[in-house]
Amino acid sequence: MGIFAAIMTRTRIEQGAFAYAEVFIVHLTRRALISHSRSSDAGPRRIVFLLADGLSMMSLSSAIEPLRSANRLAGDTLYDWTLASLDGEPVHSSSGIALAARTFDDVYKDADYVFVCGGLRLAPALEPAFVAALKRAARTQAVIGSLSTATYLLALAGLLGGYHCTIHWENLPAFTEAFPDLLCSSKLFEIDRDRMTCSGGIAAMDMMLHLIKTQHGSDLAVRVANQFHHERMRDTADDQRGWRDQNHASLPRGIRRAIEMMRAHVETPLQINDIGSAIGMTSRQMERLFLRHLNATPARYYVQLRLERAHDMLTYSSVPVADVAVATGFASPSHLARWVRRAYGISPTELRAAQPRS
Repeated sequence: MGIFAAIMTRTRIEQGAFAYAEVFIVHLTRRALISHSRSSDAGPRRIVFLLADGLSMMSLSSAIEPLRSANRLAGDTLYDWTLASLDGEPVHSSSGIALAARTFDDVYKDADYVFVCGGLRLAPALEPAFVAALKRAARTQAVIGSLSTATYLLALAGLLGGYHCTIHWENLPAFTEAFPDLLCSSKLFEIDRDRMTCSGGIAAMDMMLHLIKTQHGSDLAVRVANQFHHERMRDTADDQRGWRDQNHASLPRGIRRAIEMMRAHVETPLQINDIGSAIGMTSRQMERLFLRHLNATPARYYVQLRLERAHDMLTYSSVPVADVAVATGFASPSHLARWVRRAYGISPTELRAAQPRS
């Protein structure tokens, strides 16, 4: 921190320069521990992947394969990894593949990094054991991280307070409702001091490539990326792109602005007339454009958007149905239930019960 203090002192000469340096230093501090304070001759960095039943094989493979490739291309063991479960028993992925694992308590104390790997939502009864294990790991010097939906377990363990984090876009509404005080973004991955969270899928590869680049240089990271035809290494500035965003990319600007306003006001829905006034359209103009491009009136589309948010919350969280109704702008649980039944053919409770659990 001596270097940082010197920079801060020198930049006080000009207020503007000081403000810039302060922001830059915060950025450096958020990323500082990615190197984990180890020299390159201290042996391989040890990584433990704590597996939860129903984990995503795509996320796990995308995290491990860049490490394997880095070792091969470097001609040295830069990274060493271990698959672990709470009890040492095999863990089944969401695709039914059984993965042999070691007992977590036997391996985590020597780890430089501990990543918990999620996928399907855990049954609530299984969560306390993972929370306790993560708290034990956090008391060591290890960097703690998550892949895909496992950010939820880090949050339950109280390990994300004051940290930037991320989670898969499909789980984001439920997560932010359950943990409104956490700094959760829609980024592909977040690295903040001794926390690394990833939205899952091949974003895990981007996060590991970032790790390799920071610890062993850009050349090796690019060579690893090329092994997987990964043409562009995405960074912490890159956002996730869910299917809704992709579908809206080609829409007229006015409709996109209207949809952005609707998304920003799910809990307290706006009047369609007010949205039209804000984007410079009459209600009739909006209706014509929505019907032409989205095959729905603005009002119906707004309800569908709120129903999608309710669906995500019912699927990926244990938030009570009454709270889901409030968070998605429905007047009461019964009001929400009528729309859910109309859209999905079942009640909110039945919809939640129908979701697979590991």
